[in-house]
Amino acid sequence: MQTRRLLLLVPLLTALGGCELLQPVDDPVLVKLDELERRMQAIERVVQNESLVNLTQQVGTMERQNDEVVGRLETLEHGTETTAVRQRQLYADLDARIQELETALRSRTAVGVMEGGTLSPGQLPMPGGSDRDNYQAAFELLKQQRYEPAAMAFEQFLVTYPDSELADNAQYWLAESFYVTQKFDEALAAFEVVIKDYSRSRKVPDALLKIGYCNYELKRWNSARDSLLRVQADYPETTAARLAGQRLKRMGEEGV
Repeated sequence: MQTRRLLLLVPLLTALGGCELLQPVDDPVLVKLDELERRMQAIERVVQNESLVNLTQQVGTMERQNDEVVGRLETLEHGTETTAVRQRQLYADLDARIQELETALRSRTAVGVMEGGTLSPGQLPMPGGSDRDNYQAAFELLKQQRYEPAAMAFEQFLVTYPDSELADNAQYWLAESFYVTQKFDEALAAFEVVIKDYSRSRKVPDALLKIGYCNYELKRWNSARDSLLRVQADYPETTAARLAGQRLKRMGEEGV
């Protein structure tokens, strides 16, 4: 009985031993799966590397395109700036040339008047010139003893530039132009305008003195004396006051 049992156990042990000899690591299916897994991982790494390479290439391409765009923009900006600078230079040159032509034209007109030309009524000696230009041109006529055109120039100056800071001087020299040509009535009226309309002018003492002179020439002795005495009283220590004293002394000597 015991021997029979042993005989039955032998095949069973043999089968169990065979099972133990076949290790999982040697299983063909498992080996195949491991190989496939390794190949899959290798392929994934290649794919990933290629994706990175492609992405890097795309980024590089985009950067180059961006650099090209920036370069074009800088070129356009430089061209625009250069054009603007050139336009400003051309404008400045043109403006300077126009000013030179205008100055030459005014100078030619003024020279023509000063060298013997005449002024038409209502004409400035330097048409298109400033108030100072025309005042100086009129004054030059006066210095050249061309009293009639000087008077016309000062009259038109006062019409054209009534608010000029030189208006009081222009009015005074207009009156002087009349005085030196012995138009004493006209001169008297013009000097009185200086006193009336430009009471703060530095020309007031001289105008008041010349009012005395005009009245003297017109033999209006009392009016002449009143004006001369006023000069001495209101503006002492001035050249006008000294000249008023001299004329008063002369009147005294003449008994008028």
